[in-house]
Amino acid sequence: MRTMRNWFRDTTGGLPTTFWYLWAGTLINRLGSFVLVFLAIYLTQERGFSASQAGLVLGLWGVGGAVGTTAGGTLADRWGRRPTLLTAHVGAAVMMVALGLARDLWAVALGALLLGMFAEAARPAFGAMMIDVVPAKDRLRAFSLNYWAINLGFACAAILAGLAAQANYLLLFVVDAGTMLVTALIIFVRVPETRHGGATVAAVTAPRGALRTILSDRVFLGFVALNLFAALVFLQHISMLPIAMGESGLSPATYGSVIALNGVLIVVGQLFVPRLIRGRSRSHVLALAAVVMGVGFGLTAFAGTAWFYGLTVLIWTVGEMLNSPSNSTLIAELSPAELRGRYQGVFSLSWQIAGAGAPILGGLVREHAGNASLWFGCAALGVLTAVAHLVSGPARERRAAELRRSGATLAPVGARPPAPQPAESAA
Repeated sequence: MRTMRNWFRDTTGGLPTTFWYLWAGTLINRLGSFVLVFLAIYLTQERGFSASQAGLVLGLWGVGGAVGTTAGGTLADRWGRRPTLLTAHVGAAVMMVALGLARDLWAVALGALLLGMFAEAARPAFGAMMIDVVPAKDRLRAFSLNYWAINLGFACAAILAGLAAQANYLLLFVVDAGTMLVTALIIFVRVPETRHGGATVAAVTAPRGALRTILSDRVFLGFVALNLFAALVFLQHISMLPIAMGESGLSPATYGSVIALNGVLIVVGQLFVPRLIRGRSRSHVLALAAVVMGVGFGLTAFAGTAWFYGLTVLIWTVGEMLNSPSNSTLIAELSPAELRGRYQGVFSLSWQIAGAGAPILGGLVREHAGNASLWFGCAALGVLTAVAHLVSGPARERRAAELRRSGATLAPVGARPPAPQPAESAA
């Protein structure tokens, strides 16, 4: 019992109050994240669109997200994290309902484009705020806890959405919009602005030529490119996987249960991942994650039953669990303090490009080369990404060390000095 208490204290203790409000907002938002999980099924089975048309709509969601993350990163640095988050969540709630009411393909496509723009505009502001308030030594724990909340909500949402979709698809859109508004309310009432307001950060304003600075940062852009390749593989689970399972004769409820295994495994295991990877080379961890994800998606080529699909989900989920915390902490260390929002926006842009490209490319490969070719291609891309991580890793670590020495990572806003922890300091 004492060991469990010590583990719980080491995992959750000492994090700022603002972090926990952000964590709660994340959990509530993800509990209602029904729509993206079931959008491909909704478009093909409820609206009667083809797989290519569904891929186009999902791709436009990604295009909107690319615009949103770019604008959101700039607004987070210039306007502030808090107003950017509020605007993004309220706008996304409105567009979520509009998408649920749309019927024609052009209206659905436009709704997906605008929804992606508002929903993803929150991502860089949220990431920058997390880095603002959490001390550097606690960020691995904080990002792991936040990722745990995302997947706890996702697991519950996937199961509930599978049941709700059988009754009324519009209910999915309405509930999803409601959770966005609740998250916005939590931010409005309990979360202060973190860009200013502390003696440690004085009127942070991004320098001129910020975009030129980012575009000349080859180490950072190389890391963004590798994340893009990994995301092209990973995002097949919300575009082509549900279509493949439907062609295997499996119902939307079965897909919901199978994909929920992803969230369940992360909820059970993610809190232990920081201890597992602490002190290990991040490049090696990211390379291993890419290989495991590639193998998991590659095995989908042989799946035809619910249990086999579930097995593949569990395998690539392990890769996802290794990838996420290492990704988040590395981006925090590669981002100069005065450009955190923009760096977060550019990194998020890789997810949005993948969000646009994964369903379109996946749909084209399935239609012209077959289902097996798609999943074998995912496996090959995972292996290539792993090799690139091993090659580029030393340069990333040198870049992070340079930023630490130059003091580019400022002290978190409003954070109290952490109590000395001998064991952690020794590590």
